[in-house]
Amino acid sequence: MTALTAKVADSAPSPGASHPRRRGAELTLLAGAVLVSVLGHLYAGVATSGRIPEQSARYAAGLAVAALLAHLAVRLFAPYADPLVLPIAVLLNGLGLVLIRRLDLTTPGHAAADAQLLWSGLGVVLFVLVLVVLRDHRVLQRYAYLSVVAALTLMLVPVFFPAVNGAHIWVRFAGLSFQPGEFAKILLAVFFATYLAANRTALALTGRRIRRLRLRLLPGRVLGPILAIWLLSVGVLVLERDLGTSLLFFGLFVIMLFTATGRIGWIAVGLLLAGLGAYAVGTFEPHVHSRVEDWLNPFASIERGQGPGQLAQSLFAFGAGGLLGAGLGHGRSFLIGFAAKSDFILATAGEELGLAGVTAILALYALLVARGFRAGLALRDPFGRLLATGLASIVALQVFVIAGGVTGLIPLTGMAMPFLAQGGSSVVTNWIIVALLVRLSDSARRPGAGPEPDPWARTRTRSTRTRGTRTRTDIRPPEPEATA
Repeated sequence: MTALTAKVADSAPSPGASHPRRRGAELTLLAGAVLVSVLGHLYAGVATSGRIPEQSARYAAGLAVAALLAHLAVRLFAPYADPLVLPIAVLLNGLGLVLIRRLDLTTPGHAAADAQLLWSGLGVVLFVLVLVVLRDHRVLQRYAYLSVVAALTLMLVPVFFPAVNGAHIWVRFAGLSFQPGEFAKILLAVFFATYLAANRTALALTGRRIRRLRLRLLPGRVLGPILAIWLLSVGVLVLERDLGTSLLFFGLFVIMLFTATGRIGWIAVGLLLAGLGAYAVGTFEPHVHSRVEDWLNPFASIERGQGPGQLAQSLFAFGAGGLLGAGLGHGRSFLIGFAAKSDFILATAGEELGLAGVTAILALYALLVARGFRAGLALRDPFGRLLATGLASIVALQVFVIAGGVTGLIPLTGMAMPFLAQGGSSVVTNWIIVALLVRLSDSARRPGAGPEPDPWARTRTRSTRTRGTRTRTDIRPPEPEATA
């Protein structure tokens, strides 16, 4: 990491350098995103029912107004923000509305697109609110411990409500339902960024070396919080029976821990602990065990004469899509059932848009994550770097876990594809993540916002040989000079 930090510091613009604002380019990309979404909506309606859908004007107006409102907020309150982040979010949200509307047309009585459009509008309102209220991302450091308490509370609340589809992740009250865990992941990212920014030196340089294994044994005061995070993730898996949230929770911490310390060993430790926890819970917890069994043999229900299950239907949908797909409105992914609009929305894209369409969607996610990482590398403060990395990693982990589940790469987790899938809590939370990434990229691109010299870049390792014995000496960063 030291070499990477030094390279970024050398290649970044010097303080005082000015980045072009590129708000005009952002507006042009937004217009293209809205146009693609509206044309997809019209095509799906004509292909399914033979006529233009009645809600087309309302859909187009709602999406265009939301995009314009978000753009004006960025222009006024984050003028130096990355011009790609908002258009990517609008395009993904628009494509999600197209796919959900297309499934609505073949499942009468279970319409969800109108509700999704309203939730998307609420997400844009919160996007604007975050940009207006949060002028400096470093303010979030003051609420680190409040964030972790609130996050743990949100994750525990669903345990006291009835399980939905075998998992305790929903809170239903007065006819409304939401997933508290969706909001908890942002709060956890804030806490992890604060904790790791304050303790990265202890996590990277303390401990005793194991000579032959070239590892470090960490003392209890450093290793304790890491084990606590692992136990909490396993606890979430046991109490809520939700494999996706547990993987997201622990994976986020491991990625941010590696980012803060630059020690590749944390990746190995994280994979080992995650594997042990998943194996134990997958073996003894019936709901998680059933998901593992379905993953190992997705066609078992067909062999028993009970018809294909959801995972088998998803694999059939991807296979039927081929390279270019059957075309919007010409697929049969609605046979997957109630989860077609949520857990398996990517299967609809795979069948009707083909491998080319799915690749394009995944490329949009990859570009959004890359812009988040880019903002983190360009920020001056360690907290901002870690927060940007954490928020981008949340999107990356969700896409990996969901895409891996519906394609049979890993067991199903029941999470929602960011922006694409039906789910009010998910789309609102993802708009908040985009707002924070816009704020962080604005801070990174402002004049004079190049990365500050990092004392880690001056850390070197000197090796000497004495009578055939290799001795390694770590040179610590110099202490700051005293000021009058």
